[in-house]
Amino acid sequence: MRFIKWLDEIGKKDILLAGGKGANLGEVAKMVQVPPGFVITTEAYLHFLNVTGLKDRINEVLKEFISKGEPDEYEKASTVIRGLIESSPLPSDLEKELLEAYKKLGEIVGMANVPVAVRSSATAEDIPEASFAGQQDTYLNVKGAENVIYYAKKVWSSLYTPRALYYRDKMGIPHEKSLMAVVVQKLVNARSAGVIFTLDPTTGDRSKVVIEASWGLGEGVVKGIVTPDEFVVDKSSLKIVERRISPKKVAVVRDEAGLVKEVQLPPEKVNAPALSDEEVVELAKMAIKLEEYYGHPVDIEFAVDADMEYPRNLFILQVRPETVWSRKAERPAKAAEEAPVGTVVVKGIPASPGIAVGQAKICLTLEDAKRKLKKGDILVTKMTDPDWVPYMRLASAIVTDEGGRTSHAAIVSRELGIPAVVGAGNATSVLKDGETYTVDGSKGIVMVGAVVKKEEAKAVEVGVAAPPKEIILHIYRAVPTATKVYMNLGEPDKIDEYKDLPFDGIGLMRIEFVISSWVGQHPLYLLSIGQEHKFVNKMAEGIAKVASAIYPRPVVVRFSDFKTNEYRGLEGGEKFEPEERNPMLGWRGVSRYISPQYERAFRLELKAIKKARQEMGLNNIWVMAPFVRTVWESEKFAKLLEEEGLYRDRDFKVWAMAQVPSIAFMVQEFSEYFDGFSIGSNDLTQLVLGVDRDNDFLVRINPKYFDEREAPVLRAIYELIKRAHKMGRTVSICGQGPSVYPQLVEFLVRGGIDSISVNPDAVLQTRVLVASVELKVLRERLDAIYNALYKPDESSEFYDILKKVFGQVRY
Repeated sequence: MRFIKWLDEIGKKDILLAGGKGANLGEVAKMVQVPPGFVITTEAYLHFLNVTGLKDRINEVLKEFISKGEPDEYEKASTVIRGLIESSPLPSDLEKELLEAYKKLGEIVGMANVPVAVRSSATAEDIPEASFAGQQDTYLNVKGAENVIYYAKKVWSSLYTPRALYYRDKMGIPHEKSLMAVVVQKLVNARSAGVIFTLDPTTGDRSKVVIEASWGLGEGVVKGIVTPDEFVVDKSSLKIVERRISPKKVAVVRDEAGLVKEVQLPPEKVNAPALSDEEVVELAKMAIKLEEYYGHPVDIEFAVDADMEYPRNLFILQVRPETVWSRKAERPAKAAEEAPVGTVVVKGIPASPGIAVGQAKICLTLEDAKRKLKKGDILVTKMTDPDWVPYMRLASAIVTDEGGRTSHAAIVSRELGIPAVVGAGNATSVLKDGETYTVDGSKGIVMVGAVVKKEEAKAVEVGVAAPPKEIILHIYRAVPTATKVYMNLGEPDKIDEYKDLPFDGIGLMRIEFVISSWVGQHPLYLLSIGQEHKFVNKMAEGIAKVASAIYPRPVVVRFSDFKTNEYRGLEGGEKFEPEERNPMLGWRGVSRYISPQYERAFRLELKAIKKARQEMGLNNIWVMAPFVRTVWESEKFAKLLEEEGLYRDRDFKVWAMAQVPSIAFMVQEFSEYFDGFSIGSNDLTQLVLGVDRDNDFLVRINPKYFDEREAPVLRAIYELIKRAHKMGRTVSICGQGPSVYPQLVEFLVRGGIDSISVNPDAVLQTRVLVASVELKVLRERLDAIYNALYKPDESSEFYDILKKVFGQVRY
């Protein structure tokens, strides 16, 4: 066939023809079983463009729409080009080959209308994986030849997304050289699936193969939805030397639409092994073969096809280099041998980085915590709320059954600087009271025993010593940035630990910590008993502790943003708080402050700010209003501040948290009442994407359901920055995203944000990242000016650089 290549016909030398993914699959297929399939080659794509006349038409569209390089130009060009590709019929000779190939695939697997995965496979030199992974499309559960044709064209058209167009322009890659192959493979009907490591991922022992498996799709293992079965195979004897069969109550499966979902398993499968011994050994053989071929340890995704018999039912889906222990290979061998063995017993969502060793204390209620928890213990519970904060401060680490990375437990753990694993599902039932465990908050796992020494555990990777703090601070203080790097803070007492970090101010001080830990009583309750001075004094004391420690750097104090269910937990709160069905979207933020029911209590917060600023002389205290919804409530909020003697001036700035999309739509109107805006990316993502940030169910299905990097969220942020700057207002961000995603930091800096506020553990690397992005942008702009003015040829530029670097050089 001219335009179709079967996987067993291609290899690593065929990247230009089959793309990176296709070529790699072909290479793997020479050694082990991969799902059968074929590649629609780049030659087929070029043939399609030439016969349909789309090659010239695409160039015309690019010239017509893209002149200044603005985002909307790329979006318009992308829409037109993708429409042209997807609506044009295939040339008859190409269509004939594709129909024949799909029919033959059905014959190979013994199934008519075989369901397939249609995947992109870009040529490596066109779109480097490091910069562009995941930008092209993959379609699952595609049935029928016509649908294969339809989705193949959609994969081709994904070469012309706005970001792909922008990237190639910036990198100087001609669009006509953009090539795309399409991989079409049988979609494995996974009875079981999982991952294989050709070394022990806990100890680095290369004499073992470790296989983790569960029922259904591999997402159950990869995302920590189930605790998988684990099999350890000795490489030399191919004997199973260890096996741990875990209860597996759910499986991740694919429905008819190709979407994944969780289903309850029947009782007979819950405790049954997901793999037979024969399957385990055969998978180990495949893994060893792949490791020998690649020359280094690998981690492998596999699936067992329910439609086929052993051994034809075992398929390798993906092969990647193992990174953690491979990077430590140059360390002395003795170090690896001495590393303590830690069996992973609980997996969840990495919520707060660092490693801690301690005794687990299972606390299902606050009474349990009060009775059992001692300083340095690991707090294991279902989920936390503000009432738990005093006990969370005692813990060396936190593990919860429920919640995602923006849950209360996750946020507070990051604020307190302690490791946390959330959404583990079964931690309270699997972990044992009083037993010693190691919690790795960076990987989202809990291991049996002390994998590292207790005094060396916190905030270090296993086996890797951290440089002295003084050296780190000296280096990072010398990194200047135009974009301010602020720090988020909750617990005032932590400022003594963090005050020497190289931040430009506190971009978010959550006073909920002061209310729950220092006050502990509902403000309306204190008013009812004539003890309001306690609230004012304690709040002023907590704010002043932070402001004085970092003076004259600013402290942006966010007024209280408890929800009704959290306020009810304070002493006396049940008398004043309604029970809302959805507190996350209910009576919170400014709507609470201006309401007749709560206004008196909010004035206590204003009095505390005034006391700290005027009586204690701390004029570096600014304030921020959370969950601002409308302009009219902003006006009422501003009047309350003035009535309590708080007037905006050069030393007193009032910000609004941009959590609700309404601010992005109406920045001009909101700017009348605020000096700046701070993006709350957690809530903004929730409200733009329509996903409850406290519910981890959707995230288990696909992490993209709650991801600040999704285009609609980024668009809202971008528009907010640009519109606010036109009004002379500053923009910051204080959500979780920049602490987690380096790409988001670069996006924000390039978008012109004024400051980025991150968690304490991310201050150092964020300052360096911001500086590097700023230098990169500066260089791009200087290069553009230089090229526009001089347009040097490459040879003269070479000699110019030679002279600048080495002085006079003899040619």
